[in-house]
Amino acid sequence: MMECPDVAPVEEETLFTNLDIFLFSLIVGLLIYWFLSRKRTEETIPEFKRLTPVVTPQRETSFIEKMKKTNRNMVVFYGSQTGTAEEFSGRLSKDAQRYGMRGMSADPEEYDMSELPRLAEIDNSLAVFCMATYGEGDPTDNAQDFYDWMQENDEDLKGVNFAVFGLGNKTYEHFNAMGKYTDKRLEELGGKRIYDLGMGDDDGNLEEDFVSWKEQFWPAVCEHFGVEATGDDTSIRQYELVVPTDINMNKVYTGEMGRLKSFETQKPPFDAKNPYLATVAVNRQLNQSGDRHLMHLELDISGSKIRYDSGDHVAVYPVNDVSIVNRIGQILDADLDTVISLNNLDEESNKKHPFPCPTTYRTALTHYLDITNPPRTNVLFELSQYATDPKDQDTLRKMASASPEGKVGIPDGPRTSTSRPPVASSVYPTMVSICAVVVEFQTSTGRTFKGVATNWLKNKVVVTDNGHKATVPMYVRKSQFRLPFKASNPVVMIGPGTGIAPFMGFLQERGWMKEQGKDVGETILYFGCRRRNEDFLYQQELEEFEKAGVLTQLNVAFSRDQEGKVYVQHLLKKNKEHLWKLIHTDNAHLYICGDARNMARDVQNTFYDIAEEVGGLTHTQAVAYIKKLMTKGRYSLDVWS
Repeated sequence: MMECPDVAPVEEETLFTNLDIFLFSLIVGLLIYWFLSRKRTEETIPEFKRLTPVVTPQRETSFIEKMKKTNRNMVVFYGSQTGTAEEFSGRLSKDAQRYGMRGMSADPEEYDMSELPRLAEIDNSLAVFCMATYGEGDPTDNAQDFYDWMQENDEDLKGVNFAVFGLGNKTYEHFNAMGKYTDKRLEELGGKRIYDLGMGDDDGNLEEDFVSWKEQFWPAVCEHFGVEATGDDTSIRQYELVVPTDINMNKVYTGEMGRLKSFETQKPPFDAKNPYLATVAVNRQLNQSGDRHLMHLELDISGSKIRYDSGDHVAVYPVNDVSIVNRIGQILDADLDTVISLNNLDEESNKKHPFPCPTTYRTALTHYLDITNPPRTNVLFELSQYATDPKDQDTLRKMASASPEGKVGIPDGPRTSTSRPPVASSVYPTMVSICAVVVEFQTSTGRTFKGVATNWLKNKVVVTDNGHKATVPMYVRKSQFRLPFKASNPVVMIGPGTGIAPFMGFLQERGWMKEQGKDVGETILYFGCRRRNEDFLYQQELEEFEKAGVLTQLNVAFSRDQEGKVYVQHLLKKNKEHLWKLIHTDNAHLYICGDARNMARDVQNTFYDIAEEVGGLTHTQAVAYIKKLMTKGRYSLDVWS
């Protein structure tokens, strides 16, 4: 019998060790803590009320509804680029109450012009259009949509009474084109013309043309609607002067065109109401001698996101001469730093102030008002009511009328000068250039007149005495003055004096195309000036373009370097055979820039002669031929008077 060996007793194993129990307790504790804390968080979450979105009231775009609400029966629309048509519109709407009408002035850009047929819903209603023509027969910026509407729609305007006054310049090829088209088109659509089209000529006396038309227009209105003039010849106040006693100076305009503090915090896009403060990078005199000052400026637009093409226009906002502003303050014994606001008495008007308010007298006279041109007749009439001497009052009233007697007292004065086109080239996208001649001359009364914009630009030094860089408020306006789409098309440019400005941009662009290996057609320039050693603008640059082959032919007419005067049209006639071949056979594009009154007209007559002499056309055929080139965009003008 075998004996079993001794075996030690075996202990029973437990289900959980101490570590397991600890870990289990920890997990359970964490779960309980999470559950309780989540419950407390849910309980403390505030209950938010649903927010009702704030809707900003939109500007009334229905001029019909506005007229009905305010009991108006006459609306005066304006197509205005420089403010003259807008001013005429305001004067007509203000005068309306003297003739049994209630008027309102309106910007067609701010209203839905497709509602025009609804004007017939208002008894004895009338629409007047003060339409300026811009450039070569184009509508102004604010009338572009209305122009498109007239072209594209055939609405029935039966029952709509209308009248049109156009603002133009006879030195331009398309004199008063916008006024003529508006008058004709409204009649075609069934509207009833209650008075003849008025056509103001800025080359003559635009103000006198308007006053003469207005004096016949109102009797026609009275006759048509069977109303009578009130006979009240006193002034109708449009704005009320308010001098605030407690004003936050941070809310006062200091020269901005639209948004307050827009010059301190610049925000694109930049346009007429929001100009860009461009730094002056270059300001140099172009002419070597002579009694004139011709200048070239370059404005730095880096970071502005402004885009432009060769031939576009640059518009600048100059300021008035500080010495004249101070002199006005002295004469009127006024504190020019007083803060004021001119408020429209017509509370329903979209235009609450004539210029940005509140502001100071100094800022208004410096930035917003034209203080150097002779006052318009309506201003003279207003002033007559404040004259204490009966003789002065009578004289001012006569000067305010259209009578020949009254015009004797008004000296000829300068008109606002037209902006010169820039040397604008897309080759240099961060720089835009201006070429201009400084306007300064003696008036018939012995007073020295200085052009506001050109003298202001002349004094824009690159770096000021305190080390700051000079700036210019500006924006770019698109132009139809464009190089041909095909670089191979020949180009003939005619630009005497500062008319050369856009062609410097054209040459830069053609040069860049040539560098890219493109087939660039003949590029010919006809430039004119007084003397080679005096005012041959951009001589060095032009000769370099010619040397590089960018400028195929450089023709310069020096009008006073010889006994008989020579102008660009004489050089055109010299090269008539070659020019006719380029135009008639090679599809050349012609560009004319500069003086509208004489040069552009003489050049056009020269092309008529070339078409007759070389092309064998009759004069009638030659005129039609050039007109056809214009229609096709092969004869482009950018001219001023």
